[in-house]
Amino acid sequence: MFGLCAVAGLIVVVTLGDIVYQMVSNSHAAISKEGLGFLVHQRWAPNFKIFGAAGMIYGTAVSSAFALLLATPLGIAIALYLALIAGPRVRAVVGPLVEMLAAVPSIIVGFWGVVVLAPFLSHLEPGLHSALGFIPLFGPPQTNGISMFAAGIVLMLMILPIISSLSRDLFLTVPQDLKDGAAALGATRWEVIRGVVLPSTISGVTAATVLALGRALGEAIAVSLVIGDASGIHASVFMPGSTLAERIANQFQSPVNNLHISAMFYAGLVLLVIGLLTTLIARTIAGRFDVERSYWKTARV
Repeated sequence: MFGLCAVAGLIVVVTLGDIVYQMVSNSHAAISKEGLGFLVHQRWAPNFKIFGAAGMIYGTAVSSAFALLLATPLGIAIALYLALIAGPRVRAVVGPLVEMLAAVPSIIVGFWGVVVLAPFLSHLEPGLHSALGFIPLFGPPQTNGISMFAAGIVLMLMILPIISSLSRDLFLTVPQDLKDGAAALGATRWEVIRGVVLPSTISGVTAATVLALGRALGEAIAVSLVIGDASGIHASVFMPGSTLAERIANQFQSPVNNLHISAMFYAGLVLLVIGLLTTLIARTIAGRFDVERSYWKTARV
């Protein structure tokens, strides 16, 4: 058993090492030509052998952050409802439905974004611009609804089950004695949630949101259908944009030249570094949660 477990762990390490090696070796030409300027230049012109990933990095960050901003409060609210408020019958029905959302293929979510979400946003965005147009974030809307705003909503639907499911499990780990003790002292249900449940699980919930962020950063297919694949950095979320994963998925099958292939590997390397950093942050936060959970177990004893 020890040998099997050791081999399994070694396979993971070797696979990750090979992925990093392949990304670095295949992006060598682009790294040599563009250097770190690849990270700050916006123009992406394969025919002229000019490559800059700043616009894609910006689109990746904005769409993922927007999705996280929407999904975090909604996911936590769903988790609190399922763990502490809903009755057993409602929990048995709603809980699996939320988790089933994670099983929907990303291409299906993308199709829904094109057929349903984008036409709806084409009518919603003008109203948002009229009311909030003084904020650069809500600039002139597009006529077809294809934008970073649509991409953020699609990503929100894809990461919502991650946040809600993990947060629900965390809320259920809070000792019942602590909740009963707070209620016995006269605390209302909301005061129990605010004063006992959330403080004791905040690190774990934060780790869940960071893991969801990692999922949003790497999504390609669904985003490619609703974001517009446009280069450049725009303050408005109503403008089309692009992400690292989306640009690679769209152009890798039809490269213009060898440098174009190398540049896409370079973009993938940047995305890999971002994803690994996100995972390390989540693990650090989760480690802190383990310490806090041990404290609550000790307090219960």
